[in-house]
Amino acid sequence: MERLPTSPGEPPGTAQPPPAPAGDRPGPAQPPPTVPGDRPDTAGPVPGRPLPTATAVISEQGVVTGWSEGARRLLGYAPAEVMGRPAARLLAHGSAPVAPPGPPWPTDLGGTLTLRHRDGHELSLPLNATRRTTTSGITEWLVTSTATADDGSTAPAPQEPAPMEPAPGPAGGSASTSPAVEAAGSSAGEAPDREGPAADGPAAEGPEPGAPAVDAPAAGPRAPEHPAGEPPPDAAPSYAGPPAGAPHPGTTAGETPHPGTPAPAPQPGTTAGGTPHPGPVADEVLGAWVFAQSPCMLAVFDTDLRLLRANSAMERALSLPEARIRGLRLTEIVPDPVSEETEHSMGLALRTGRPQHTPTVLRPTGNSSEAGRPATVTPLTDDGGVRAVCLTAHARTEEPEHHLTRQRMLLEDPGAGIGTTLDLERTAQELTDAAVPRLADTAAVELCETPRHSRPTGPLPLRRTAYRSHPPGTVPAADPEPVTHPAHSPLTRCLTTGRSAVYRMDDPSLAQWRATDPEAARLDEAGTRTLMAVPMLTAGSTLGVALFTRNRNPQPFTPDDLQLAEQLTHRAATGIHNARRFTRERTTTMTLQRSLLPHTLPDQPALDIATRYLPAGAEAGVGGDWFDVIPLSGARVALVVGDVVGHGIRASATMGRLRTAVRTLADVDLPPDELLTRLDDLVLHLSTDESSATADTTTGIGTTCLYAIYDPISRDLTHARAGHPPPAAATPGGDVYFLDTPAGPPLGLGGLPFETTTTTLDEGTLLAFYTNGLLNARETDIDQTLDTLFTALARPSSGLETTCDRILTTLLTHPPTDDIALLIARTKTLRPQHVATWTLPHDPAVVIEARHRTTEQLAAWGLVEATFITELIVSELVTNAIRYGKPPIQLRLIHTDTTLTTEVTDYSSTSPHLRHAHTYDENGRGLYLIAQLTQRWGTRHTPTSKTIWTEQTLM
Repeated sequence: MERLPTSPGEPPGTAQPPPAPAGDRPGPAQPPPTVPGDRPDTAGPVPGRPLPTATAVISEQGVVTGWSEGARRLLGYAPAEVMGRPAARLLAHGSAPVAPPGPPWPTDLGGTLTLRHRDGHELSLPLNATRRTTTSGITEWLVTSTATADDGSTAPAPQEPAPMEPAPGPAGGSASTSPAVEAAGSSAGEAPDREGPAADGPAAEGPEPGAPAVDAPAAGPRAPEHPAGEPPPDAAPSYAGPPAGAPHPGTTAGETPHPGTPAPAPQPGTTAGGTPHPGPVADEVLGAWVFAQSPCMLAVFDTDLRLLRANSAMERALSLPEARIRGLRLTEIVPDPVSEETEHSMGLALRTGRPQHTPTVLRPTGNSSEAGRPATVTPLTDDGGVRAVCLTAHARTEEPEHHLTRQRMLLEDPGAGIGTTLDLERTAQELTDAAVPRLADTAAVELCETPRHSRPTGPLPLRRTAYRSHPPGTVPAADPEPVTHPAHSPLTRCLTTGRSAVYRMDDPSLAQWRATDPEAARLDEAGTRTLMAVPMLTAGSTLGVALFTRNRNPQPFTPDDLQLAEQLTHRAATGIHNARRFTRERTTTMTLQRSLLPHTLPDQPALDIATRYLPAGAEAGVGGDWFDVIPLSGARVALVVGDVVGHGIRASATMGRLRTAVRTLADVDLPPDELLTRLDDLVLHLSTDESSATADTTTGIGTTCLYAIYDPISRDLTHARAGHPPPAAATPGGDVYFLDTPAGPPLGLGGLPFETTTTTLDEGTLLAFYTNGLLNARETDIDQTLDTLFTALARPSSGLETTCDRILTTLLTHPPTDDIALLIARTKTLRPQHVATWTLPHDPAVVIEARHRTTEQLAAWGLVEATFITELIVSELVTNAIRYGKPPIQLRLIHTDTTLTTEVTDYSSTSPHLRHAHTYDENGRGLYLIAQLTQRWGTRHTPTSKTIWTEQTLM
């Protein structure tokens, strides 16, 4: 019967080719993988060794579109049996399909699934799925599984009778092979697609019709020939070899092949010579091999920087055996200035726990003329910290490649990063640190006072911003004050031409500069041999110049050195440009932010208040947090804290808009829930207008806000919040708790309601309003942070300013990553003797009585000078309430230290409006007179009534 093809293009029933004669045997042929990157398997399952990687490609619709040889061997299905069909059919019975998560799509998924083998048994396999997009734009999932032969996840080998002794075939080959040998695929290395023949059946026949195709274990890969009884070259040290005197099949006891008998096929797990494959190699053995046989030069030093181990490559590089130098320091092995720098790097690695890189190291003893090799110092750590350091030096290559290696180390070394911060001086110093001593012996950065957007035509004042020399102090640093260099100096030439240049100090073109410029005199004193001047140019601006010199290194700068210096300088110039732009933008944003926040807190009788505002750190940028204190009518006060999403100048501008809107709505005396609803509508309008004009997302959507109104007469706090953290309260007795403020959605979502609640507070209660930046602690969880906040609020303090400072210093252990607005308030109560209230009948004649009671009350308060104006106000407001309002009518006078408030309340929703009366109009002048005689007046509504109020400032 025909066998199934095992690779594309193989005709059914094709027999394996006979082995080639010894010495003329071709290498094993590799069947092409069905998925790019899949390695064909040439060996059967060896305990502890991974099976061939099984890969499958599945479309986003869940259809199998790719099936590798490893997948066929793992599950028994040929590609034609699974491709184009749902992948869920491969799952074992009762295992639910696993759908990939929705957007945003993850890149990698992993887990264990139970799959069904072709012969019906179940396999629990670890799977990894990677989402990828092909060059044609098709998105698919690459599913891989690597199992080992003894981890219980692979299919057990079929139980078959022992194979018969192979019969001779034509050309000395074998007409039939055992299942294990056929699985090995002779020298082809491929697995069959059918079961092995029965012991007593024809060799060429396949399985019975309908029998499942089960893969037999494959034999190990063929090894090179080697003498019998001798371990193969790659055997592990624990390899023991075959038992002495045990003949292989087809040989005599003396290891002589029978005449006319072909070479026996290798048994499973053996090489062609019958020698068992080496077993798994221990990790310790592999590590020893890597250290001893690595082409790189390796040396391990202890925490005292004394040599512990050195491999053979290091011994050859130093021309010294390990036994002679063990226990010595590097500076004792190779007394050289470069060794001092390398030992310094080793000390840094011990202290910081970070790898360090050195450009030149490990010159042979007594051979200072030979170029050193670039090296890396790596800390060796465990749970207890750094235990040793490993010095790795790379073999020296040809000079161009060596330059590329050094260039790559300088440009890609994280430890020599340039532009890692947005600090101008730090970036300039990073350039000098990266260049010294790898590129130059000294490096200096001199910057213009202000960037020039056009090329300079003459000398410019330059200020030395960064400097480094090797060893330190070789060349004295110049005066940090701006210095103007002569027109013939290399620095000025570099700036005016915009080109880099390399000079030798004995260059005749520098003679005049050396004679007139103090900078040149300092370089001469230090023994400078050569120098490079590189302009710092970026974004069309000239920022300054970088100067590199060599005084200890006798080699002059080369064009490759100049190219490397230009790349480093350009990176630094970009970082300095970004730092200046960030500083400018941050200063502008901070100025705008602080101008939009309250400069001083208003005087009001209801609360004692202290506030703090801290902008985010330099990397995050200034955000849109704000707070506000708004005096309201009736001696009440409104407290506001909000947080705009995002950072930067647009966030600050959005914050200014919202703060203005809140103050406007507060002047209308809206309750907290209605105010937040109006503010939510405003954010929606702003986001709609700005989204059509700009792609900026800082439109106010997601802004959080907390709005509360405190009445010192009733001691009621009415509050509502939109996505903001609730306020905390500390009673005079020391109890701290969160106010039960109903949670509302952030602003900008639209259509969702807000809810107001009222809490009666004791006099002296401490209130804390804050933004979420206060709770974003790096090293503690939110519960611990809240406990710390409660503890700080409960502790007695000399004043609210002290309480603010205590909260910030306790909670902030690092610079904040988000803005922080903090408002601390202590409640006060307005005593009954400062409030007078009368209920008046709905009768015009009561106006006289109202004026009389007002006069008496003002006399009792000692406010006789305010009697005339107050009588006029009371007469006008009470008359309007009787004429246009509904009973009952209430008159209330409130006296504070600086303000006299007059309120008239009736149960009508009609509001009066100020208008200008014409010459002959009889009405319309009352509210106009009130507006002229008072500092403020207005109307506030409740669900059942309205109140007209006025405020007079007392002298």
